[in-house]
Amino acid sequence: MGKLSGAFDLAASSEEQVLSARWVFSATDVPLSRGTVTVRGDRIVSVDPEGMRTADIDFGNAAIIPGLVNAHTHLDLCGMVGAVPPGPDFVGWLRHVVAHRHTRRAEQTALDIRTGLQESLRFGTTLIGDIASGGMSWAALASSPIWAVCFREVLGLPSGRVNASWTDLGNWVNEHPDTPTCRAGVSPHSPYSVHRALIEAAARLWPVCIHLAESPAELELLESKTGPFVPFLKELGVWDPAGLAPSVDWVAWKASRAPTALLAHGNYLSPQARIYSNSTVVYCPRTHAAFGHPEHPWRELQARGVRIALGTDALASNPDLDILAEARFLHAEMPELPGQDLLRMATINGAESLGFGDRTGSLTPGKSADLVVVPIPEVEQADPHRLLFSDSQVGPRRTMWRGTWR
Repeated sequence: MGKLSGAFDLAASSEEQVLSARWVFSATDVPLSRGTVTVRGDRIVSVDPEGMRTADIDFGNAAIIPGLVNAHTHLDLCGMVGAVPPGPDFVGWLRHVVAHRHTRRAEQTALDIRTGLQESLRFGTTLIGDIASGGMSWAALASSPIWAVCFREVLGLPSGRVNASWTDLGNWVNEHPDTPTCRAGVSPHSPYSVHRALIEAAARLWPVCIHLAESPAELELLESKTGPFVPFLKELGVWDPAGLAPSVDWVAWKASRAPTALLAHGNYLSPQARIYSNSTVVYCPRTHAAFGHPEHPWRELQARGVRIALGTDALASNPDLDILAEARFLHAEMPELPGQDLLRMATINGAESLGFGDRTGSLTPGKSADLVVVPIPEVEQADPHRLLFSDSQVGPRRTMWRGTWR
């Protein structure tokens, strides 16, 4: 089934609409069987149990969930889909990524960004955090029906490049003031690719996203200044051991000064690592699995109160940019995980991590009317989350953003 019941217009409306489906998941409260979501203009005005309101649109055998949040991706790498399969040699894979960027023309990269953005919209993403090489995704993000943080990527490990990198970054931020839907952030890429001074300085001023504890090679580099990163950085002409951050813990500490900080991947974080209240660990489950990493420490971190959000990483390491597929992958691997936790990781946790938690991420009165209608299997489950996270693909999704059907 999974089809929409009745004939209705999915165009924008400034009038009140009452939407219903078999299940309504707010992400912050218990699921409602046959519940309703009332939208007026671009806002949610109420979420109610069955019987309190009469639905204008009944989606039938479907779930209404908050708009999905992709807290970490690289839209500019969409041209690498299937080109270099991930594997245990992370540095070798990274060589191909660097080579790809060096050979890609600007118009090709712009097309890659638009392609990835359209895919994200199709899957129901309503908020995205994109790591943008050269800030190239800004124009596409700011002109699309989506909330966004464009993290301008910063590279530059050698001390001699710090001032130029800092000046270039400041100019870009000044030239890209926040819009009503798109905000500027900064991504000091990682401790192996950017000088420690840039990490510290950026975190004092802007929202930041940093790749951290992504591979054993990174840990070895920071701990002993040895390992496979050394010849790679020398090949690129950027080897400068004095510019390296002293440790993963130091990076997390410096990031704690930012308005918000996303620690991307965190595959090799210690379960006891100190993660600060402004910070979120963004876990990319399918990319993590594709590289063959051992079990991620997210559950131990979450049990200590660390916020965990989901990301897709890039099509260079992932089959698609579908956040719901990331949650479904985790559910299939660990069916004992509470469905409420998985839904939060795919919605409100990501919104909070990107600084949009007061605006979107849950079906909450007063927030933006951002939601996804997801067809679900026609079976019974004691826990309705199992219907939402089932691998069964039973139909296309419908997405509303700011009260308008996309």
